[in-house]
Amino acid sequence: MYTLAKPNHAICQCKRFFDVSGAIVGLMILMPILPFIILAILISSPGPIFYKQLRVGKSTPQEMMLFEIIKFRTMYQDAEARSGATWATENDPRITPVGRFLRKTRLDELPQLINVLKGEMSLIGPRPERPYFYQKLEQEIPFFADRTYGVLPGITGLAQVNQGYDTSIEDVRRKVGFDHSYALSHHSFAAWFTTDLMITVKTLVVMVDGRGQ
Repeated sequence: MYTLAKPNHAICQCKRFFDVSGAIVGLMILMPILPFIILAILISSPGPIFYKQLRVGKSTPQEMMLFEIIKFRTMYQDAEARSGATWATENDPRITPVGRFLRKTRLDELPQLINVLKGEMSLIGPRPERPYFYQKLEQEIPFFADRTYGVLPGITGLAQVNQGYDTSIEDVRRKVGFDHSYALSHHSFAAWFTTDLMITVKTLVVMVDGRGQ
């Protein structure tokens, strides 16, 4: 049976320090542009400013932790009422014009800094899945569940900067390899620091050039 070694405790402590510090700085930077984002969302379509959704968090083989992820709303209200739970696709008609811009620049993810401060997420880590998809993916993809054992999910991560948002189960299959590779970096301080720095830089590049989906 395949299992991941436990992450280095000292690295986990350093990671939490950087998470909290980064989230506070990020929220301070967000404050000046927050009114413009809120106004754009309200003008684009009626509905709430923020969107909350149940996701799978830090887990063990015996227990699955759930939490509510917070994002700026990018879809029309009740977008899934007819389609049901499904992955977003390119040129998805459920996404508002403003929502499309927020997704491309990843600005829609910024409210998750609150999830980071609450200890539900990390700045960098595997992307948290919805429980609806989680059980199906666990059955179809070997070692899928292992990718989050003992690890906080992240706003950005190795998989996100290399392939973007998931649009199909094949995207998730590729993501699992990235997530396991990232977990292995936690057993050496130098490897962890280098990997997190690289992911941070790539995330900023994605936000600037709008390569998000």
